[in-house]
Amino acid sequence: MRDIERSPAAVRHARTLWFVAIGAGVFETVLVVASGRAGTDALAGVTVRVLVFAAAALAVLRMAAGRRWARLALAIGLGVFGTLSLTVDPVLWLAQGHALGAVIRESGPVDLLFGASRVVHVAAVLGACALMFTPPASAWFRATAAPVRRSR
Repeated sequence: MRDIERSPAAVRHARTLWFVAIGAGVFETVLVVASGRAGTDALAGVTVRVLVFAAAALAVLRMAAGRRWARLALAIGLGVFGTLSLTVDPVLWLAQGHALGAVIRESGPVDLLFGASRVVHVAAVLGACALMFTPPASAWFRATAAPVRRSR
């Protein structure tokens, strides 16, 4: 395994942003459960989230070590599908004609904390995805790939 600290700055910063995103997701989960808004399936929801967070952390560590599969898994799994899961409902809500200013004025502290965390969460995911595919990062991932063995 290649020394993670020898990776390009873009890869190291992407790793940091992925961990910020995971931390924001954990914070959002704790906030919803602690506020009593988790509903009747709270245990199932928390269990699924813990599994996703653990898998994401493992993928981040593998990505930071130069594994291309982990970079793709993060980009597709969390960058595409994860971002959609975080943004579809708010975008649809806004598209229905609701005003963002009104909801902010009517929100309580838990709602505002959750919203701020969600903004950080999405920004960290998008930033991490962009950094993983910069030219220096892409070159490094190509260089760290295991050589292909050809049978004769």
